[in-house]
Amino acid sequence: MLNRSCTEFVEILASKEAVPGGGGASAYVGSLGTALGSMVGNLTLGKKKYKDVEEDIKSLLDRSEKLIQRLNELVDEDAKAFKPLSEAYRLPSETEEEKEYKEKMIQTSLEAAAKAPLEIARVCGEAIDLHKEYAEKGSRLAVSDAGCGAVFCKAALQGARLNVLINLNLMKDEKLRDKMKKEIDEITSRGIKKADEIYEYVESVL
Repeated sequence: MLNRSCTEFVEILASKEAVPGGGGASAYVGSLGTALGSMVGNLTLGKKKYKDVEEDIKSLLDRSEKLIQRLNELVDEDAKAFKPLSEAYRLPSETEEEKEYKEKMIQTSLEAAAKAPLEIARVCGEAIDLHKEYAEKGSRLAVSDAGCGAVFCKAALQGARLNVLINLNLMKDEKLRDKMKKEIDEITSRGIKKADEIYEYVESVL
């Protein structure tokens, strides 16, 4: 998906195509947010004023690069995971046999469709943690970008959460549903709290 131009990606997103959707868009927004953190790091490296934190910044940049790569992969992975479910929704359901088969295919596809945005949420949560360090240790001239990055990752996390929940809502496997719901609740609660703290910190030093 991300091999397309930004304009083309947006055009497809706005169309009636089933993918990319909210999950893939969330992964992309998370990638952009994490990239903003990397920008702060790169603007900090080599500056005498920040020599004491240079090794910390280098470590942050390495970690950010891995998260950006993972989120970029998840744009495609989310689309691939959702496609079988979107196809199952379109199956005929006029006879009892067709209804049973359609429901079976939907239930079979729901787990993968929920797992992809759950992974997006996990990675966005990790990215938010990095922005705290970027905001505190990075160049003061770019601290607003660390705040923007945290906001982007928070939005991506919340978007991923909604895509998890809409799939869990239809899932009949209660054990799996409850397990995934507990995890997404924990990730979201922690991530939103941390992102809000970062935003407030950044705003306070501007």
